[in-house]
Parts: sequence; C-alpha cells; structure tokens
Amino acid sequence: MPVALITGASRGLGRALARALSDRSWQLVIDARSKEDLRAAADDLPRSVIAVRGDITNARHRERLAAAVAHRRRLDLIVNNASTLGPSPLPPLERYPLADLRRVYETNVIAPLALTQLLLPTLVASRGAIVNVTSDAAVERYDGWGGYGSSKAALDQITNILAAEQPELAVYAFDPGDMRTAMHQAAFPGEDISDRPEPESVVPAFLRLLETRPPSGRYRAADLAAAPAEVA
Repeated sequence: MPVALITGASRGLGRALARALSDRSWQLVIDARSKEDLRAAADDLPRSVIAVRGDITNARHRERLAAAVAHRRRLDLIVNNASTLGPSPLPPLERYPLADLRRVYETNVIAPLALTQLLLPTLVASRGAIVNVTSDAAVERYDGWGGYGSSKAALDQITNILAAEQPELAVYAFDPGDMRTAMHQAAFPGEDISDRPEPESVVPAFLRLLETRPPSGRYRAADLAAAPAEVA
C-alpha cells in the first residue's frame, strides 16, 4: 500500500485529504498541534493511522514523524499542509511585528523544507511526490497579506528549485483557492465566510494531481478541476 505523510491533518484541507487517501487504502502518518483535534481526525479515518502530535517547527517532532515513516517502511507522498496565518487581524507590512513574521516563515517555509530534507532519501527510493500547499496570496496583491503571502511565495520558489534539483520526484505547489476553514475565518474576523467552499470540494483536484502526475510545477485546484481528461 502507498504511504503518505500529511502535516496539519486535524482539520480543514489536511483532514479532508487524509480522509480521501485513507478511503483509497493509503497508509497514513499525520500530525497536528492539538491532541484532541488530532485524535478526532484519526478516529474518523477508516484505516489505521499513525498520529503524531506536535509542532512542525520543532526538530524533535520532525524526527518523530520520520520515525513513524520508517515504521511504515516506505514513503510515496509528503503533503506539507501545516501553516500559520500570522496575527489576526492581518497587519500591514509597515507595522507587522517581526517576531510574528519570523514565526510565519519558520512554520510556512523552513519547517516544510526541513521535513522534506529529512525524508528525501525515503521519498526518492519510491520515486514519490511532494505537495506543498500554497495560496493565491503568494502571487496576488492583497492588503494585509504581506506576511502570509510572502511566506507562500517563498514556499513556491522552494518547490520550483526542489523540482529542478530532484527530477526523479514529482514536486508540486498546490493552490486550493478560498475555503471555509478556521484559518480563512481568522483572516476575516467577524465576517461571514459561509459562501466559501468546504475543503472537501478541493479533494477531487488534489486526487487528479496525484493520479495524472503532470510535470512538477504550480497547480491551482480550479484549473485541475476544469482540465480535460489528460493533463499535459
């Protein structure tokens, strides 16, 4: 059975992806910071899962994830989904707290790369795939999104370079678009975001990416959903 590691899998997109892969007989290693949320996500899956609680920015936690992957004896997919929005309400760059900005970059840029570095030999052995979850804030100009958006832009470029350096792997930046998640609500405190689609609506595009395995690059869920049967 194929094996996937999904970070930030206790809610939102990560939880939806974990459920979809588990339904398709994937073996999973998942993580999250909240013990209660992680347990609830693991209990909701149809197959056994290795759930490791912790903060992805912590080196010892990443080592525990690597140990869990070693227990599975292979790795076919890393989904670097865990991320942080930063302060809410979103501050403009002119007064963005630098300590918070460092935390955003540590979570959204450094931690995914560090985890990938740790697991790369195992992933290469299976000629697997890396999916770094990005955002349209990485490429669009939105007031207040300078911290989060620039971190995702950095993650996009890390994805781009890693694809060039590891041609035997499929390396993707996956932009799911707007979703009805806790993070999106934090970006718009007090606003009604019920018009945004649920994370589950993005799953078919993600599965299409895995199943068709197009060339490494940046892909939007909306484009994958609208693509013809064969993706070039």
